[in-house]
Amino acid sequence: MPEAVGVAQRPPLPEPLPRPVIDSHCHIGMSTGQQPALTPAESVSLAASVNVTGVLQVGCSIPDAHEAVAMAESHASILAAIGIHPNEAPRLERAGEFAAALATVEQLAAGSPRVRGIGETGMDFFRTTQPSAWAIQEQSFRAHIDIARRLGRALVIHDRDSHDDVIRILLDESAGAGLPDVVVFHCFSGDAAMARVAADHGWYVSFAGTLTFTNARNLHAAAPVVPRDRVLVETDAPFLTPTPHRGQVNASYLVPRTVRRLAELRGVDLDVLCDDLHANTVRAFGAWA
Repeated sequence: MPEAVGVAQRPPLPEPLPRPVIDSHCHIGMSTGQQPALTPAESVSLAASVNVTGVLQVGCSIPDAHEAVAMAESHASILAAIGIHPNEAPRLERAGEFAAALATVEQLAAGSPRVRGIGETGMDFFRTTQPSAWAIQEQSFRAHIDIARRLGRALVIHDRDSHDDVIRILLDESAGAGLPDVVVFHCFSGDAAMARVAADHGWYVSFAGTLTFTNARNLHAAAPVVPRDRVLVETDAPFLTPTPHRGQVNASYLVPRTVRRLAELRGVDLDVLCDDLHANTVRAFGAWA
């Protein structure tokens, strides 16, 4: 999750998509401090009005994980992914709470069929700048891989300024006990070469509103590289609001702006891309019904 930016204003509803899609990563209820957060009911209602028919609610602290599970169990159009964010792991370790937090993640995930993903987990060298803290991030990442593998859930990866290390760990785990069947790069921030690595290993690549930024040339080059059956879309709401609403508060109903830009970059018909995105999200996380 990046730092919050923006002003207290919600963007207007975009033109609805012609076919249903799913927001594969969001944080309903999280406030940027600019205005009150949308409620789950408000979020899914606005999203449905533009043909975004489901959301994956991600809880990446223990309180947020409990809330994500509760949301998923109360709303048919919400599923959950839960884990310890890589920037949270060093703090929990210093507090002597890391092992207990991991156990709670596994217990919650095992206890609810509505939890379909483990994470977001991974490495973050942007906000966690001390190399001494990266070891606990790696330990946490490997532990989440183990939980996802044993429970048969998708692995949801956070990778910020840490591409080489994330790939190194994934390949190391793959050669060892193995990876979960589904690996998802949330808010992909790599380039075309990294997208090819993901494609070679069958990993999913999810594009967020950053894809719409004019200076995101690495993403523009990566978008056509991702195989048709491995591309996803997300908001990471309330963050990463797509153009032309940068600086305002993001929400799942803005997915259509990213989808339309993705269709342009991939050179495909919008209806076809929507169908692919929907099918891929269900394949990765299971049915929302």
